[in-house]
Amino acid sequence: MKRFLIILVASLALFTGRADAQRCLPKMRGIELKAGMADGFYSHANRADAGYYFGAALSTYTKGGNKWVFGGEYLQRYTPYKDSRIPSAQFTAEGGFYYNFLSDARKIFFLYLGGSALAGYETVNWGDKVLFDGSCLADKDAFVYGGAISLELESYITDRIALLVNVRERCLWGGDTGHFHTQYGIGVKFIIN
Repeated sequence: MKRFLIILVASLALFTGRADAQRCLPKMRGIELKAGMADGFYSHANRADAGYYFGAALSTYTKGGNKWVFGGEYLQRYTPYKDSRIPSAQFTAEGGFYYNFLSDARKIFFLYLGGSALAGYETVNWGDKVLFDGSCLADKDAFVYGGAISLELESYITDRIALLVNVRERCLWGGDTGHFHTQYGIGVKFIIN
């Protein structure tokens, strides 16, 4: 009888359907690490005005696979000047909601539309007002505020690791380097609970 039960349990384990992982359940949390390009392709050879960004965030899922995201970001971009480039950097904090508007039945791919509030600090040429040729910058360091709209694809490669691809448009006031900045990049998310 004991041998029969062992064979029965083993057979049921082999022939039952595969159970998919529990993903994006309410109150699950993940750490996101992102990096990418800002305002064009960053290349020393052909685009002196492009830049890059990187950031980290904590995301918490709600019903329907939606999520709240809270994090920080660093954006560095350049403005061409004669034969050189003038750097400008933004340090921003983010808080926003991402709506899951498309996902597959197996919960591997999720497509999000997100809106975020941003606030931070912008510095131009790291506070140095005098350029190499003696010219004086009129741009000032300042606190910036505004928001961002994001489109993000989240694809799970394991139950605890997901790859991210995102496109986002930032709109910030208060600074001197322009209101709109387009970002696109990749990232990785680690589910922590």
